[in-house]
Formats: sequence, C-alpha cells, structure tokens
Amino acid sequence: QVQLVESGGGLVQAGGSLRLSCATSSRSFITWAMGWFRQAPGKERELVAAINWSGDSTRYGDSVEGRFTISRDNAKNTVYLRMNDLKHEDTAVYYCAAFDHTPHDILVPTARLYNYWGQGTQVTVSS
Repeated sequence: QVQLVESGGGLVQAGGSLRLSCATSSRSFITWAMGWFRQAPGKERELVAAINWSGDSTRYGDSVEGRFTISRDNAKNTVYLRMNDLKHEDTAVYYCAAFDHTPHDILVPTARLYNYWGQGTQVTVSS
C-alpha cells in the first residue's frame, strides 16, 4: 500500500516561511508526477503546485506564483514545497498527491486525477 507522509506544517507569522516535505518508501516515486494541494475550511481543494517526474517542469496556482517553489529529490523519494512570504489566506491543510499513470512527463493540475494522497499537514499563518 502506497503511503505519502507530509511534514513541516505549523504556525507561522505573516511574511514568514515554511518548507513542507512529502516522503514515500515506494520505489515507483521516480515515475510519478506529484502535486501539492490545499483546502481551507468551507472551500474546495485547490492546486498549489505540480511537478513532473524529473523535476524540470513545474506549475503553480495563481495565488502562490512567485512565492512558493515545488521541487523533488528522486534519490530521497521526497517532494518539497518551499513557501515564502506567507499570507493569512495561505492558511489551510496542505496535501501532497501522486499521479501514477502514463505518461509520466506531464504536469497534473486536477486533483481527481491523482492516485495517492497524504494525510495532510496544517499550515496556519497569523496576521
């Protein structure tokens, strides 16, 4: 059974930074496109960032473009989300997700297409 384990969430002041990590023990990680999504209370789950299998192609949600950076380390089976200049409206539960289909060299912006999901990590930004 595939497990994705997120870490790095917490409470931070507006303007601060956090780095989220999402790790798996699956050896298939290198073939997966990955994504970070978030969901705030009363809102739909939205794309934060997506990355292809090799890490050389990325895509961001409009609200985080220029502030957040997605990256991956295939040797460590881990995908990261660096979040800078955090705003109160970034407060949400953040989820990582894995796309285990072909082709692998794509970006997947749609949540319902992902196969596997982590349990989520809370990010709270105080204003």
